[in-house]
Amino acid sequence: MSIDLITRKAWGARPPKGSYSALSSTKGVKVHYTGDRVDPGLLDDHDRCVAKVRQVQAFHMNGNGWIDIGYSMVACPHRKVFVGRGPGHVCAANGAGLNSAHYAVLALVGNSGLVEPNDELLLGVLDAIDYLREHGGAGHEIKGHRDGYATDCPGGALYAWVRKGAPRPGGKSPAPTIPASGTKSPLFPGRLLAYPPVVRGEDVRVWQTQMKRRGWAIDVDGAYGAASRAVCVAFQKEKGLGADGVVGRDTWRAAFELPVT
Repeated sequence: MSIDLITRKAWGARPPKGSYSALSSTKGVKVHYTGDRVDPGLLDDHDRCVAKVRQVQAFHMNGNGWIDIGYSMVACPHRKVFVGRGPGHVCAANGAGLNSAHYAVLALVGNSGLVEPNDELLLGVLDAIDYLREHGGAGHEIKGHRDGYATDCPGGALYAWVRKGAPRPGGKSPAPTIPASGTKSPLFPGRLLAYPPVVRGEDVRVWQTQMKRRGWAIDVDGAYGAASRAVCVAFQKEKGLGADGVVGRDTWRAAFELPVT
């Protein structure tokens, strides 16, 4: 399997204050959220994700008196997965008497600020689950923290996804392909590319690629943030479109159908 794994050393984890209890297999995984405010700015800045994971570890070790961060793995909105306690170790986040039955995966959304998981975060959670299945004997169950424990965790949006069976994002519509000539527009993807918040996806990458072909200085990273919006505004002004910084149907069509200069 492919996973963008961030080791404990890479995220600057403190060493555990004691020995983990060993765990050879579980029924599956329980999904969590932070239970506090998550800064929406971490969508644009992965360093803030790292800082948040360190903050969670510090709270668990200093505030709860646990030997380490309570989660097995942590997923962030950039589809990166942090090693917490890792596979083969009993977690501490599911509640008393529940930690041996399931691993715990934290998704970096909270109860205010950033509350809606993006597709990259959901994919990261699924990557973490696959990793725990491959390396830790995790079973097929995917549940929320509130299943079996009195809590709001993992929040409304994330729990609704869990209740649907944790479907893999990306099944809405096929990604548009870029014509070799650059003169005919691929089908408009059906959603607006706007900022804030950052919008991510293959449709963003397609638009960025075409703008780069047109000579604009833009990173083709699949993330429509402040830099992509600035390019969009300049392009809209050049073509006499409403300069709102949103890639709608007209801006999309103009990027592909007007002659590339």
